[in-house]
Parts: sequence; C-alpha cells; structure tokens
Amino acid sequence: MNANKRIIHLHIPSELGYEKVAMGAVRSVAQAMGFSTDRIADLQTAVSEACTNAMEHGNRLNAATRVEVVLTVGDHSLEIDVKDKGQNPKPFHEGHHHDIDNPPTDGHAGLGIFLIKHLVDEVEFSAKPQGGQVRMVIYLEPKNGDTL
Repeated sequence: MNANKRIIHLHIPSELGYEKVAMGAVRSVAQAMGFSTDRIADLQTAVSEACTNAMEHGNRLNAATRVEVVLTVGDHSLEIDVKDKGQNPKPFHEGHHHDIDNPPTDGHAGLGIFLIKHLVDEVEFSAKPQGGQVRMVIYLEPKNGDTL
C-alpha cells in the first residue's frame, strides 16, 4: 500500500437517513483533496445510492446491522468501499446492467446501480457469504475528461 494513503472507517446503522453521515464525510474529504463542486456532488450521490442499497438489500433495514464505509485517500484519487453484512447469495445488482443511453424504465429497479456506474470513474460490485461490497473510485481529474 502506498505510504501516502490515509484510511477512514465509518460504521453506520442500516436505517434510512444515516447515508447522509457517509455523504458528509465524503464531501469533507473530497473538498480537502481539491475536488470540484460538481465531482463532489456526483460522488455524494453515488455514495448515497450505495449506502441505501446496502441498508435495504443487504442488511434489510436492520438498524442493528451496520454498513461499513471505508474511504481510502490517495494522492490523486478517492476510493470508497461500501460493505453490507447481507446473507443474500445473489448480488443485489445482478440483472441490472444498464448503459448510459438506456436508463432503467422498470420503476426504481436498477436506478441506483445505473447512477453509481455513471457518477464515478471506476466501480466494482462483489458479493460474498459475509456480505456485499461496492468499490468506487473517483479521480481528481476524470479519466475520460467528461462527466454525466
């Protein structure tokens, strides 16, 4: 691991509204790193969606079950891992692989995943017996030079 990286751990209850704690932490860190206002807003939306999905789909809104949010601060990037403790063997995102030109039309199903994929520079979803995880990375300068 790069010696310049700093790691921040948050543990929030699986109760709607607490995603705002993660959003505030991400905003503060991203501001200190020098991210633009637009990039911070994109990142906050992605973190909100990831936390809400972890609360609802992974932890089934059990307030006693925590969502772990890990921020890894690099020299030119911010990585955010959102982890739930869900026992769902099937990843919550399975079947919801939308592209930017074809947003979901089936109500809210897959909308959060769609947003996350297009608001950050890199995203990876995984599910293990001990829970699901969303890993998001955003760079100070977008890799492809554009945003949503």
